[in-house]
Amino acid sequence: MTNLERSPDVEVLDAGELCTATEVLEPRLVPLGGPRAMTVYRTLPQKQRSLVGAWCFLDHYGPDDVSETGGMQVPRHPHTGLATVSWLFSGRIDHLDSGGNAAAVVPGELNLMIAGRGITHQELSDPATTTLHGVQLWYAMPDATRFGENAFAHYEPEPVQIPGATVRVFIGSLLDSVSPVDTRTPDLLGAELILDPGAVVRLPVRADFELAVLAESDAVSVNGAAVAHRSLAYVPPGSDAIEITASDAGARIILLGGVPLGEQIVMWWNFVGRDHDEIVEFRRRYQAELGFEPADPQDVGKRALFGEFPPDQPKPLPAPALPAVRLRPRE
Repeated sequence: MTNLERSPDVEVLDAGELCTATEVLEPRLVPLGGPRAMTVYRTLPQKQRSLVGAWCFLDHYGPDDVSETGGMQVPRHPHTGLATVSWLFSGRIDHLDSGGNAAAVVPGELNLMIAGRGITHQELSDPATTTLHGVQLWYAMPDATRFGENAFAHYEPEPVQIPGATVRVFIGSLLDSVSPVDTRTPDLLGAELILDPGAVVRLPVRADFELAVLAESDAVSVNGAAVAHRSLAYVPPGSDAIEITASDAGARIILLGGVPLGEQIVMWWNFVGRDHDEIVEFRRRYQAELGFEPADPQDVGKRALFGEFPPDQPKPLPAPALPAVRLRPRE
């Protein structure tokens, strides 16, 4: 049996009070792609929880044998009102977007794409990749910045050594490690922690943050609650510390956090808006701008949302049909 109990001889980084009201969210399996679909494990959003801070989407995938599944083959598609965070553990993905950015997503380096008012991009496994393993994260942008211009940022965080763990902070700040990346969304945290076998790490965190811990590589314990491999532990605001215990095999986790967004969002397909009518417009304009459907007269003269794309790329994805009922906000 895996041991997730605290060992008396494990050094613990001191911090403040713990919150024991930890909620564990199990993933659901989602095929990503065509007939040889790569399976991803989605823990956000869920019916019982849509947001952790501004974080609104978490897909975990791999280790994936690319020879069996074809890896990640996601052709051009749109985003509005959100930012994507790509973080890999193994393999390489080639990113291309309509903001003019082409970049390689490689292990231990952050690629952040801010959609703002609109962007399109594609994510394709590099042909030399044999094993693909990582997470894809989104956060919803606040109303104050969600209609800004799109942007792209790359950052390679320096590892921070603490008793029992190695920490890489790619968004926000933790343990005096500060990411310089401008998220246009205040008060966010994103970090990778690699825990030694049997380690118990107690981290100081902001008491106004809600937190989520993805048990990426193995089961862990979060504030005393057992969290199975690939599950997500949610910790509400109100405490200034979080304690994570690794199994005898050690563990890698993804730690996310932020001040509650405090805004209702409507999230459908690859769009984040504020009401049903916004999503309808985003879909209508994407379909028209990429030639899937005729332009609507009400959109004539409006500035394009989704930008130009280099030629000779895979065909873009059309938007699915909207549901027959009005989309309801979530928070």
